[in-house]
Amino acid sequence: MALIVHKYGGTSMGSTERIGLVAKRVAKWARAGHQMVVVPSAMSGETNRLLALAKELAPQRQTKAYARELDMLASTGEQASVALLAIALQAEGMDAVSYTGWQVPIKTDSSFTKARIESIDDARVRADLAAGRVVIITGFQGIDADGNITTLGRGGSDTSAVAVAAAMKADECLIYTDVDGVYTTDPRVVAEARRLNTISFEEMLEMASLGSKVLQTRSVEFAGKYKVPVRVLSSFTPWDIDLQEEAASGTLITIEENVNMEQAVVSGIAFNRDEAKISLLGVPDTPGIAFKILSSVSAANIDVDMIIQNLSKDGKTDFSFTVHRNDYARALDVLQEQVAPALGASEVIGDPKICKVSIVGIGMRSHAGVASKMFESLSAEGINIQMISTSEIKVSVVIDEKYMELAVRALHKAFDLDAEAA
Repeated sequence: MALIVHKYGGTSMGSTERIGLVAKRVAKWARAGHQMVVVPSAMSGETNRLLALAKELAPQRQTKAYARELDMLASTGEQASVALLAIALQAEGMDAVSYTGWQVPIKTDSSFTKARIESIDDARVRADLAAGRVVIITGFQGIDADGNITTLGRGGSDTSAVAVAAAMKADECLIYTDVDGVYTTDPRVVAEARRLNTISFEEMLEMASLGSKVLQTRSVEFAGKYKVPVRVLSSFTPWDIDLQEEAASGTLITIEENVNMEQAVVSGIAFNRDEAKISLLGVPDTPGIAFKILSSVSAANIDVDMIIQNLSKDGKTDFSFTVHRNDYARALDVLQEQVAPALGASEVIGDPKICKVSIVGIGMRSHAGVASKMFESLSAEGINIQMISTSEIKVSVVIDEKYMELAVRALHKAFDLDAEAA
């Protein structure tokens, strides 16, 4: 008998009919003898609906001013989901109980709307499992030291599920989504994209952080840190599919780097449209200049991604970096109002119409010329590279947004990702 965690996304929980099908699937696993913990998201579109109500009431105020109340509001979407799924399971004849994050409890810090999990007390859940119950826990939320409900940020249910699996030393965490696994790239952009049977945690972490929407980055970090086997699979297969077939479907994210993985120089192409570039021109080329620029951006709770500092000329340099497009206007304000005047920058310019395209693969560690091949492929398509960032297993470039799909298709073909794996 294994302890299995299932996570279901908003599309899987999108209607009472779909919730009923989730209940049948979970019941099948429980009747096979597995101890089951389920972490569902809010019903599709529910969180957006709730947050839109708040925006109607306070359209002019910065969300940070009422972040605590936004967490109180947004957390109710998942609370409805767990209750409905428990009812559906009980209707299937299963003994099931639902809990909010604070009832478990899942303890977090106090960073409202972006909280981080600090600990999980699994005693209550283990007692229920020992009594033969299916336990359903809200994703996306927890409780801070002052008793406030907190949320983990968009996509946080993935993180909740993997964190619960890690705390309980689950045998596997199954992430059910509206896709049937992790692909070499988005099939909506490249029709020839292939589903991967396995992918390493390192590769999946890079793919998630670089724009792949299959899993939230923090959930992959948890899985890698605590060595939780994670499988991404579809919730739209028939619920009564053979259990062994289902358990081996989708894409397994694994610690092991097998021989086939090492033979694949590049495993996937990730891309992110939600990028914007900001440049400070003519800032002093002195020690600490990067800190002086980025400390103000960080103080505004804005994450910076790629960074370039250009060659010094006459004691001046240009400094460029990328941020999420949602933070673009705010970052521009911080630089124009605070940083540029203090440093004597000649100009602050920005471009919100860029994107980031990346190649990822652990095989890059042992193969030379991968970046060169990438640049050659983009050059052949007339695509100009604005920024470059590398690590052991990835190369990312910033390009004009209008060339994104062309770049992805060209790179997918250049690295033979269209071909079936050996």
